[in-house]
Amino acid sequence: QVQLVESGGGLVQPGGSLRLSCAASGIIFGAYSTDWHRQAPGKQRELVAAMTSGGSTNYADSVKGRFTISRDNVKRTVYLQMNSLKPEDTAVYYCNVHATTRLRNYDYWGQGTQVTVSS
Repeated sequence: QVQLVESGGGLVQPGGSLRLSCAASGIIFGAYSTDWHRQAPGKQRELVAAMTSGGSTNYADSVKGRFTISRDNVKRTVYLQMNSLKPEDTAVYYCNVHATTRLRNYDYWGQGTQVTVSS
């Protein structure tokens, strides 16, 4: 059974930092691409940061230079380091791991962790 367990969310003041973690089990983690998405109240879920199994990264323009995605394949964990946080970063953050083979697509999501940026 595949499980993604997120942690690290919370309340932080503007300009502060948080590091989110997403620990995976039940999959060959190194074969998957890993993404972080977020959804603010009343808004659609959006891709924040992505890392392929080969290590290539991509970021939303709104977080470039402030957020860093990384992964530890031994620990089967993906991280999102968030610096210089702004109130508009407030959202529920979700990790997503996915892979595509000739036979099927694999797509798994974490339960989400709340990040609130407020003074």
